Amino acid sequence: MRDIPGNPFRPATLDHRWQSTSVRDLALSIYDNRSFDQMPILADALEDSGCNNREIIQHCRGDGPHVKGCWVVELILGKE
Repeated sequence: MRDIPGNPFRPATLDHRWQSTSVRDLALSIYDNRSFDQMPILADALEDSGCNNREIIQHCRGDGPHVKGCWVVELILGKE
C-alpha cells in the first residue's frame, strides 16, 4: 500500500544533488517501461550520487511490489 503514497506522516524530500543524469534516466526508464525489477539498481545509483536518505534507499531495495506511481520514482521525476 505504501508504494504509491509513501509515508504520509514523514514525507520524503529529494535533494537536487541526488538527481544525477543516471538517476533521472533510470527512474524514467523504470517509469516508462514499468521495469520495477530495477529498483535496487536505482538505489545504487542514488547512493552513488550521495543519497543518504534511508527511507528512500530501503524502499528501492524492498520487496515491493512496486507499481507505476511508486512514490520514489515519482519524486525523482517531479510527478508528485
